[in-house]
Amino acid sequence: MTPAEGGQASGDGDSWPIRHFSQANPKGPGQGDVPALLRRVADSLEKLGPVEVQDLILHQDITADGPWPSLTVYFHPTP
Repeated sequence: MTPAEGGQASGDGDSWPIRHFSQANPKGPGQGDVPALLRRVADSLEKLGPVEVQDLILHQDITADGPWPSLTVYFHPTP
């Protein structure tokens, strides 16, 4: 969103760093198990402590073993 659309201009002082991590199931049998991937990501988020999740992006790679989803989580620590 641009400043003309109501967004904030870059460098206006109201920004904060966003962190991220990507995670996938181990390659091989079960690599395409999305519910297992979501549980794995939930466990990782709990280990981080208090965070505010900004976005989740599901990616899908196709390998010789079939689909291999991964999830990228964008977050920032809560005060």
